[in-house]
Amino acid sequence: MLLLLLAVATIPGSLVPQRVADPNGVLQYEQDHPELFKILNAFPIQAFDVYSSVWFSAIYLLLFISLIGCVLPRIMHHWKALRSAPPRTPARLQRMVGFAEQRISNPSATDAERAEFAERAITEAAALLKQQHYRTDVQRVTRRGQAEVSVSAERGYLRETGNLVFHIALVGVLISVAIGGMFSFNGQRVLVEGETLLNQLIDYDSATWGTSFNPATLEQFAMRLDSFEVDYITPDDGNVVAIGEVTEYRANVTLISPDGSETEDVIRVNHPMRVHGSPVYLIANGYAPTITVRNAEGTVVYSESMPFVPQDTNLTSLGVIKVPFGIEHDGEQTQIGLRGFFYPSKIDLDTGAYTSNYPDLTNPVLTLDVFVGDLGIDGGMPQSVYALDTSNMEQLTGRAVHGESLELTIGDTLELPDGMGTITLEAAPRYAAFDVMRNPAQMWVLISALAATAGLLVSLFIPRRRMWVKATASDDGVVLQYAALARGDDPTLERAVEQLRDSHRERL
Repeated sequence: MLLLLLAVATIPGSLVPQRVADPNGVLQYEQDHPELFKILNAFPIQAFDVYSSVWFSAIYLLLFISLIGCVLPRIMHHWKALRSAPPRTPARLQRMVGFAEQRISNPSATDAERAEFAERAITEAAALLKQQHYRTDVQRVTRRGQAEVSVSAERGYLRETGNLVFHIALVGVLISVAIGGMFSFNGQRVLVEGETLLNQLIDYDSATWGTSFNPATLEQFAMRLDSFEVDYITPDDGNVVAIGEVTEYRANVTLISPDGSETEDVIRVNHPMRVHGSPVYLIANGYAPTITVRNAEGTVVYSESMPFVPQDTNLTSLGVIKVPFGIEHDGEQTQIGLRGFFYPSKIDLDTGAYTSNYPDLTNPVLTLDVFVGDLGIDGGMPQSVYALDTSNMEQLTGRAVHGESLELTIGDTLELPDGMGTITLEAAPRYAAFDVMRNPAQMWVLISALAATAGLLVSLFIPRRRMWVKATASDDGVVLQYAALARGDDPTLERAVEQLRDSHRERL
């Protein structure tokens, strides 16, 4: 019930933004729904801090306590069972699974010889059972004036051991996840070729961290993206259908230590660079056209490489450029926004639109629409650099205003509308997006998960069973009885009794 409740309790965390993961989303939600925000944010609802809320923590702690309360008594009981002898042989084996009886007759044998044979039969049975890894206990009783000697055997204690390991490992997972959630850090950064990442909180584009994370604990290092290389399938490879598909991505980086020493490395997909216990993953890539904007006086007011977001496998990419100051329009200072597409290998469609038919730079073209007005960056609400709010802007170029978009190839310079200045496409370098992770408990999560899996497999596939062999002297010989009992389902139990009986008979 607690596991189900925990699963249900995570649902609100996916319905509304969380402060830890998306603080800007929380601010936006407050602006869009001010009255509802007050209710959801109030104690004890805490809808924007679900995973650190009182009610979620209560479920988590109750599950933790419940598991410990389940495991501890079972460990004590299992420990006693391991040290105790197998249970005594039942008086009536006929009630057990796989019961079989066989009589060995020898009317000329004396009572002493029959008793001696019964002892030897049980000794052989005990030896057979020990070979099959049973714990055995030989017992001697007298019933109705007849001496009975039997062996009681039991095996499969690993089944309960595996079950306990599974539950203990679940406790380990809970503890490890809790510690990891408190002290973990996860940061993302987009680097254009030649740029450097400093492992400091302020240098990441976006980051999430645990409630007890201390930014001062981040290791001191820097990583420079020297180049980003992609291997494509070309027509020379002979596979016409797969032309343009990627065979490998390589981010060639230089790791810079605090003492200034440099180490070159290569980061590939699913092959991260590990530095100071923090793996650095390659998660995305694309082109970052280098744009230079000059005003009417020729002064550079913007010059950056802006990552464009790929829209298809041929890297037709959408991007936004924001120039917040330095441009004059109609005699007043204004802000301009540029939104457009970058085509690494531009071709014309029948509709007159452009697209890219190959992801590498064979015919690079950049098209831009120009907007003037208020970018909305001074309102106190953080904005995405990949989105342009045109609600307070006027469009000057593009199909929406029945005008031509600006179209540039590398090295081209064009005039901005209304004499606002010029724009130049300097280059089209590659960029790569990296994910830097740090979780001090991740190794313990892995160990606990593997232990839980191993314990579960053991508890599922190792049968817990008991076996008995009883020998009773009769008037003309000895009666041997075989039977077994399983704890849980054991479809092979009857066959196991039959095999024991056959092997025992051969040895006798």
